[in-house]
Order: sequence, then C-alpha cells, then structure tokens
Amino acid sequence: MADIGLDLIQSFLIVAREQSFRKSAELLHIDRSALSRRIQRLEQQLGFPVLERTTREVSLTPAGRVMYESGDQMLNSYTAAIEGARAVAEGKTGSLRIGYMAFAATHSMPRAVATFQANHPEVDLRIQYIRTQGQKVALANDEIDVGFLIGPFVHSDFHARSLGSEPLMAVMSPRHPLADTTDTIDPSQFAEHDLILGDMIEWEAYRWRLTELFSIEGIEPRIKLEASNTLALIGLVAAGLGVTICPRSMLEIFGESITARAINHPQFQIETALVWRRNNRMAALRNFVELVEEKYTGPG
Repeated sequence: MADIGLDLIQSFLIVAREQSFRKSAELLHIDRSALSRRIQRLEQQLGFPVLERTTREVSLTPAGRVMYESGDQMLNSYTAAIEGARAVAEGKTGSLRIGYMAFAATHSMPRAVATFQANHPEVDLRIQYIRTQGQKVALANDEIDVGFLIGPFVHSDFHARSLGSEPLMAVMSPRHPLADTTDTIDPSQFAEHDLILGDMIEWEAYRWRLTELFSIEGIEPRIKLEASNTLALIGLVAAGLGVTICPRSMLEIFGESITARAINHPQFQIETALVWRRNNRMAALRNFVELVEEKYTGPG
C-alpha cells in the first residue's frame, strides 16, 4: 500500500465528523467533486470503503468508524508534533547548554541567563561551571552549546564575541603592607610580595594570561600558595598570607575581609568572550547570543 497523504486523511476526518460533503468541502475550501475524488483515492489506497454514501446522507462504514476514532487521535498528535517542532525552530522551547568560567559567574552570565529566562521561560537552560580550557573541549565535543570563557579566542570552527575587558585588581588583607598604598600599585611591586593564585588545574587560562603580563614587564612573580577554588583563595588572602590578582567584578564576592587596589598598567586587563560553534544553528542559541550582544557587552 502506498503512503497515504495527510490531505486525504484530513479530508476523511472532516467528512466523517460533519457527515456532509457540502459542508466539508466548504471547510476545506475545495469543491465537492474534488473532495469526492480525495475520498475515492483514499479508499483505493486503503483497499476498503470508509464511507457509505446515499443521495441524502453520509455515514461511516464499520472500518471507517475505527479509522475515524484512531485517525483523529493521530491527526491531533501530528498537529501537536508540528507545533512542538515549530516552537523549537523559533527558539521558544527546547534546551540550551551554557558553560561559564569563574570570572563570568559574577556579572555577564547570570544577568544574561536571568533576562533570557524571563523572555523565553519554556527553554530549558542547563548551566555548568567549566574552566576555560575545558569549555573549548566541551564545545568541540558538542557537550555545551555556548560558553563564557577567557578571551581572546580565535578558531575557524567557532564564532566568538568579546564581552569586553575589565581591569585586574590587587587584592589583599587590610593588614598587608600594600594596603597602605593610597592609590594604585605598580606591577613591579608584585615581585616584592608573596602571591596567592588559583592553581593551574582550574585556573590554567588565567594563569597563562598573568604569566604573559608579568613576562612582558620582566617581572618574576613570587607565587607562594595556590588555591583550587575561589573560597580558598579568599580565605588565604584574608588571613594575610599574600596578595592575589583578580578582575574588578569579583571584588563584590570577597566581602569586607579584604581590600583592593588598582594596578597601574593598561595591559593588566582580562577579557570575557562568548563562544559557540559555527555549525550550531539552534534558534534558542541564536536568541541567546543576540540578547548577550545587545545588552551585556561588558562588566559593570
């Protein structure tokens, strides 16, 4: 049996419901003869009659009644499937997997997610902390759809948008000698004081950025301690064990146990980039990127 077209099934269901060729033809916006040919073609493809026709009325055959009852459910499911697919195609539903690194957690990521969720409440957002290097792997393996990571990032397989750069700050205990500095700190002063930095496992991309900045200035940093997470970093700095360097936007999570000074050098900046695969054409992703580009192009 050849595949039966949806137009034939739909025509039969309408005739079965209305029990009138005239009224059904009007609903379908075709003439009665065209509708009659559709039903005849359907019966030929099925190999059995579905309607009993007289000059005065139309009724269902026993086989037609079974087909009507199941076919109506099928058509409703088909319509629901189309509407569901359309919602995904327009980015109204579906899911979006978002990766972020520590520095994006305090400004660009949560603000973008909050606004996107308010505008697209039916999209399932799955948010995961992943360090910058891990996000590159996750994007390549299609484990996340978009990532907030340390920039710059350039690769032919990916789109990347800079969300802006922000200054790096020297962070220390109020009791630390550098806290007596009333204005800014020169990078060369870091060579004279112990540093506490995030470890290379979790903070690899950021550590390489700091290494590059120090190398350009000919500075050999005194790294005394390493921390695997932000809370440990805050605790070690607050205890007076050394100085750390972090983006300005992170100061709000450090609390009153620390103090901060600006670094007197224009290159001591850190960039956040939004990155996604070029071949990812999800509508939800497109909507998210457009929102971030429009409203969240930098910290503050």
